[in-house]
Amino acid sequence: MKRASVFNIIAIIVISIVLALGCAKTNDQGTSNNQDTANIPVLTTTAVTGINITTAISGGTITSDGGAPVTARGVCWSTVPPNPDITDNKTNDGTGLGSFVSNPGGLTESTHYYLAAYATNRIGTAYGATIMFTTKGSTGTVTDIDGNLYPTITIGHQVWMAENLQVTHYANGDAIPEANNDSIWSNQTSGAYCLYNFDLTNKNIYGALYNFYAVTDNRGIAPAGWHVPTGSEFDTLINFLGNDVQAGGKMKETGTVHWLSPNTGATNESGFTALPGGSTGFNDLHYIGYWWTATKANQTDASAFYISYDGAGISGGEFGNSTGYSVRCVKN
Repeated sequence: MKRASVFNIIAIIVISIVLALGCAKTNDQGTSNNQDTANIPVLTTTAVTGINITTAISGGTITSDGGAPVTARGVCWSTVPPNPDITDNKTNDGTGLGSFVSNPGGLTESTHYYLAAYATNRIGTAYGATIMFTTKGSTGTVTDIDGNLYPTITIGHQVWMAENLQVTHYANGDAIPEANNDSIWSNQTSGAYCLYNFDLTNKNIYGALYNFYAVTDNRGIAPAGWHVPTGSEFDTLINFLGNDVQAGGKMKETGTVHWLSPNTGATNESGFTALPGGSTGFNDLHYIGYWWTATKANQTDASAFYISYDGAGISGGEFGNSTGYSVRCVKN
């Protein structure tokens, strides 16, 4: 073998060794650049509580940093489903492993939000499960022509009375005839109201029961600037609360002071505070709440919605005009 060829072979071997040593150089964290075993963190999102008009409380728990220190953590949120990320609104709640509490703020009243905890290390950002929540609506009051004062609640883009109507005069001051026994009520073919079981003690809690003739009387039974909702306006409320399977629970007063146990699914997160005022059959107080709409079905029937003690849903149907149901009003 010629001497030049031997030198060439030795040179190639030396160069290969130098290159190999260069590739094995470690990075600042002490991990080989071509053998980085770190992953993104693992974490969960804390349930959203303390929900108000513009604020809420949440947080997260980071159970693994993925092999590299967590340099940022917090929650992020958006009004656009399904999953928020750190390019949306976010909090910054320190670094490292473990649990943390976060206080998202600057929220808009009566709005759906999607929130998730996040944790970032040098590899990337990981997220906990997304939680949907709805901020509370603003409250107020409205007074009817009799001087009865009702709380109000903003739900989505609607403002609703948060108690059942109990007015006894039309908006022009004319009295709404009261039916105070069964025979008078059953013979009514024009506007009238009665109290459940003809008992005055029920009025302040459950309001009055009105027939459909009173609901649609041209003189009006709603406070000034308000009206009895149409069927489509009830549908708007139900859709804002999710769907008819869960909206009833979000509308019902919680507990069993007025609703019969078990009052299934009741959270009243909407603030509507639906009560089981029953109907003029006088056999369903505490069991069911019915509310008229202003939508006529035919010559003898009209549309109403109802919620039961043993379900979280809300249903609609067509009922006889002479039946007595509760009324809620919505702002114009």
